[in-house]
Amino acid sequence: MSKTTAPDPAPPAGEDQDLGAAGSQLSTAPREDLPNLPALGVIGWARWFWRQLTSMRVALLLLLLLSLGAIPGSLIPQSGQDETKVADFREKHETLGEIYDKLGLFHVYGSVWFSAIYILLFISLIGCIVPRTWQFVGQLRGRPPGAPKRLNRLPAHTTWRTTAEPEQVHQAALALLKKRRFRAHLAGDAVAAEKGYVRELGNLVFHIALIVMLVAFAWGQLYKSEGNKLVVEGAGFSNTLTQYDDFKSGNLFSSDDLVPFSFNLKKFTGTYERTGPNKGTPRIYKADLTYSAGPYGKDRNTTVEVNHPLEIGDSKVYLVSHGYAPVITVRDAQGKVVYDDAVPLLPLDADVTSSGVVKVLDGYRNAQGKKEQLGFNAFLVPTYGGHASGTMLSQFPALDSPLLALSAYHGDLGADSGIPQSVYQMDKTNMKEFKDSKGKLFKRLLRPGDSMTLPNGAGSVTFGKTVKEWAGFQVVQEPGGGWALTGAIAAIGGLAASLFIQRRRVWVRAVRGADGVTVVEMAGLGRSESAKVPEELGELAGILYDRAPGAPDPDDPADSPVPAEGAEK
Repeated sequence: MSKTTAPDPAPPAGEDQDLGAAGSQLSTAPREDLPNLPALGVIGWARWFWRQLTSMRVALLLLLLLSLGAIPGSLIPQSGQDETKVADFREKHETLGEIYDKLGLFHVYGSVWFSAIYILLFISLIGCIVPRTWQFVGQLRGRPPGAPKRLNRLPAHTTWRTTAEPEQVHQAALALLKKRRFRAHLAGDAVAAEKGYVRELGNLVFHIALIVMLVAFAWGQLYKSEGNKLVVEGAGFSNTLTQYDDFKSGNLFSSDDLVPFSFNLKKFTGTYERTGPNKGTPRIYKADLTYSAGPYGKDRNTTVEVNHPLEIGDSKVYLVSHGYAPVITVRDAQGKVVYDDAVPLLPLDADVTSSGVVKVLDGYRNAQGKKEQLGFNAFLVPTYGGHASGTMLSQFPALDSPLLALSAYHGDLGADSGIPQSVYQMDKTNMKEFKDSKGKLFKRLLRPGDSMTLPNGAGSVTFGKTVKEWAGFQVVQEPGGGWALTGAIAAIGGLAASLFIQRRRVWVRAVRGADGVTVVEMAGLGRSESAKVPEELGELAGILYDRAPGAPDPDDPADSPVPAEGAEK
C-alpha cells in the first residue's frame, strides 16, 4: 500500500509573487534595498555604555585593572613617599625615567589613569548594587513561587501515599519547613518554601563592602598625613608642622586637621642578644613616654614598642628607629662654653656605628678674639674592638666600649645664606681644617669624659661621660583606616556567604487520589547544582513521612517514600 500525501493548498492569486519577492529580499537583495535601521543616537549610546559599565564582568575587569595598576606603585619609587629614591632612579635611568614620568608611574595613586579606573570601578559597583538591592528587597517582600505542575521533572524529587488528609500533610510540612528556617506558605494544593536568601545578601554585602573600602581608601589618601621626628632622651615633641623633621600629607589635608597632643621621651631601652648565631639582634626596643592629649590634657605615662604604637584620636605614634647622641661640650679660646648639647648621630650599620656633625654657629671667638663658626665631623663606635680589630666599626650595638672620633674645622658654615642645610652634613666650602703641629688634619679619638684641645689655643672639646639615646617616631594620621578594616572584614564575610550558602526551593504537594488515598509529592531545586539539595530533601521527606506515614500501594508493596534522586539510600 503506497502512502500518499495531500497536495499543499495553492496560495491566493498574487500571493505567490509576494512570497517569491520576500524570499529574494532575504537572500539576494542589494544592501541599499534593505530598510534603514534607526540610529541609536546620543541617548541610545549613553544607555548602551551605562549597561556595559554596570555589568558584573566589567566590574570584575576594572577590579583586575586596579590591582594590576597598583603593582608599579609597589615596585617603582614614588614621589609621595621618597623623593630621594625617585631622583636617584632618574639619574641612573634617564630614558626609562622619562618614560615613567610621562606614564605617571612615579606617582601612580595620583595619576590620571589610576584615578579613572578607580572612579569607573566605583560607578560600576554602584550601578550593579542599586538594581540588585531593589530586586532583593522585592524578593523579601514577596512569597516563594508556587509549585510547578509536574514536580517529578525536577532534579530532586520523591513521592509516597498516605492515609493522612491533605490538610494534615500541608500543616505538617509548613511546621517542618518553618522550623528549618524556610520561608513557607500554602499556595493552592502545595506548600512552597524557599531558603538561602543570605547568599544574595552576602553578595550585596560583598559589593557594598568594596565601595566602603574604596571610599575609605580615597578618604585616607586625601586627608592622611605622615611625619617623622627624632627625639633625644629628655626632649619632647608637639604635634605641629614646625616640629617635624619631614612631613607629607594628602591633597585635602590642612594643618587644622592635626590631632593636638604632645609627648616627652623619658628613656629609651634597647637590649640585644649577646651570644649565639643571632648575636646583636634586638630583643627589646621600647620608649617610655609622658604624653598629653589636647591643649589641656593631663600627663600620662605609656610605653611605645615596635608594632605597639601610641594611639591618640586618629593619630598613631610608631617607634621606627634608634641611635645614640653623645653629649659634646665646646669652649672657645677664653674658656667660655659656647656649645653643650647631645648630638644625634645616624646609624650606618646593624651594630649602630654612627656618624654626624657638630655645628657651633654662635658665640665662638678664636684666639685672636674674632667670631668664627666651628664644625666637627663625629664618628661614634658603641663597642670598640681595640686596635687589634683593625677597623673603626662597632663590634656590638650596645654601649659596651664607646669611642668617639672627632675632626675639627673653622670658618663659615653658610648657615646665614638662606639655603636649608641638613643637620647631619657640613658644608666645607668656606671651612678650613684645624691642623696639628705637623700640618696634618687635627683628629682625635675620645673616650667618655676625655677632652681635646684645639690647635693654637683655639679652645677645647669634651666628650661627656653620658651618651644619651634617641628614638625616631613616625606619626601617622589616616582617618579612613577603621572604615577600611570594617569593609575588608565585611567583604570576607559576604564573599564566604555567597560561596558556601545555596539558594534552594522546596515544594510539598498533597492531593487526594481517586481511591481516596492522599498522594504526597516533594521536590527541591537549587540555584546551582549541588548534592546538598537531594540530601536535604531526603532528610525532610523522612521527617515528614514519620508525621504522614505511608499507605499500601497496590502496584508497589513498599510503603516508604522513594529517596530523592541523588540522595543516599
